[in-house]
Amino acid sequence: MKNSANKGEKKPYWSFKAAAREGEGELYIYGDIVSWQWDDDDTSANSFKRDLDALGDIHTLQLYINSPGGSVFEGVTIYNILKRHKARVIVHVDGLAASIASVIAMAGDEIHMPRNAMMMIHNPWTFTWGNAAELRKAADDLDRIGGSMKQTYLDRAGDKLDETKLTELLDAETWLSAQECYDYGLCDVVGEANQVAACISKDLFARYRNVPNSLTDSANSTNPHPVASRASEIMQEVALIKNKTMKIELGE
Repeated sequence: MKNSANKGEKKPYWSFKAAAREGEGELYIYGDIVSWQWDDDDTSANSFKRDLDALGDIHTLQLYINSPGGSVFEGVTIYNILKRHKARVIVHVDGLAASIASVIAMAGDEIHMPRNAMMMIHNPWTFTWGNAAELRKAADDLDRIGGSMKQTYLDRAGDKLDETKLTELLDAETWLSAQECYDYGLCDVVGEANQVAACISKDLFARYRNVPNSLTDSANSTNPHPVASRASEIMQEVALIKNKTMKIELGE
């Protein structure tokens, strides 16, 4: 199947393919969830929808996730596209669904996690600069985004998780085991441990506070997935741009 990445050098963080079973498709989201334009009139969300539609008239979509998260708006868009699709979405958290990747996982009609998989949830955050009014607006925007994400978790969890407990988990940047996700209603099936190789670059964990040692050890001992490696490069590029911008603002 031809993917949108063939249009240029940039490669998406997803991969679609037709499943062996008729009427089913597969979607892999491995690595950092990033947002960029493929060309002057295209965006990654548009490309994602095009690739999904290219699967044709499917009744089931198997979604495999191993991601440290990324762009909130990109992830929310992917979540909404999947929720609107008529196919039954069955999510498999192969290793990690962290940050906005955990929100995408909530689009599943069924969510499966091996017992050695994890999910991380936290409040949204951003880089910003500007005057006092601009900073207040950024904080208000984060509150609105956080409220939307919170409702997504609550809708999925039902009566297994209340808002008070969820707020506590989000404030603490909580790394949940598969069993904890099941207990809180954030997954439906806990399966046997798997041997999926870690695809998460260790550089991507620098943004989080409470990364379990098991994940950092795995990232240090394995070669990162190519998608994750590219995501790491993008993070470094963003940091360089931000640093240059701050120097310009300071008149250096």
